[in-house]
Amino acid sequence: MRKVAVIGTTAWGTTLAVMLAARDMEVMIWARTEDEAERLNRDRENAAHLPAVSFPERLRATSSAAEALEGADLAILAVPSQTVRNNLSAIRDHLREPVSILSLSKGIEIETTRRMSEVIAEELAPDFSDRIAVLSGPNFAREVVQGLPTATVIAAANIESAERIQKTISSPNFRAYVNDDIVGVELAGALKNVIALATGMSDGLGYGDNSRAALITRGLAEITRLGVAAGARPLTFAGLAGIGDLVATCTSQLSRNRFVGQELARGRPLQEITSSMSGIAEGVDTAAAARRLAHRLGVEMPVTEQVYRVLFEGLAVKEGVPALMERELKHELGADIVESRV
Repeated sequence: MRKVAVIGTTAWGTTLAVMLAARDMEVMIWARTEDEAERLNRDRENAAHLPAVSFPERLRATSSAAEALEGADLAILAVPSQTVRNNLSAIRDHLREPVSILSLSKGIEIETTRRMSEVIAEELAPDFSDRIAVLSGPNFAREVVQGLPTATVIAAANIESAERIQKTISSPNFRAYVNDDIVGVELAGALKNVIALATGMSDGLGYGDNSRAALITRGLAEITRLGVAAGARPLTFAGLAGIGDLVATCTSQLSRNRFVGQELARGRPLQEITSSMSGIAEGVDTAAAARRLAHRLGVEMPVTEQVYRVLFEGLAVKEGVPALMERELKHELGADIVESRV
């Protein structure tokens, strides 16, 4: 690809911009204000979200959507999930064929319970439907930009679109796989943040490794249940966007969602925690959206339910534990699996 436009100045978007520009691609970051664009170009780094990482020569910032997207082969959406629709309304008039769209946002729109690819498809012309893809996996920006080896998955309903982006994104230390289960990849990437909030709460209460492992495992079970009910393939949740991203986000000191959970368990108010952070913990909004989607699809999600109650109903973190531990005893694999063996 000749030119890549990165929409948004988040740490993850900036990381991919730096990676691609270092490989002699022309990369432009779209900033929402002229002041921010000027600061990025002057400082040659994104001090607010990715400090001490120098911009390669072929990376520039602009506040003009037209300039950022002119001649672009790939537009990377690197904005918080709840702002995707508004950002698309600001740039869609400047998107031209044959540009492909790659979403980095891991979330579910609260009001509509739409996945990000669905939001994009609704906001753009039908001609773009075959060129929408998403990226998800165990990818903390700070480790990726340092060149530490990792892998990711690019999903699209049109596998050829995913494969084109795969060739652009992949590097010796950043291995991209493809998947045509875009539903599963998106829901796995979004819902793992809710489980990371729960494991952070457990860690903050000092419950230890056994509790964390149990939450991760049971969290994966309810993520998979919701995903399958929404049309995803079960095997996707055993992949990079599923268990891979889940383990990373639930155990790493770099995880914003785990951090929020820990701080809640230590008694800090949610607003105080989130306002002190430079990035967004997507799991907070996703807990509300996931609960709404689960109710609509008739899927039981006990961990998500207790996280929601802590976040939005004032439940004390410790009070959510009995609600999980004293539930009706069941078969680990679920009633559907048991019935299929009879």
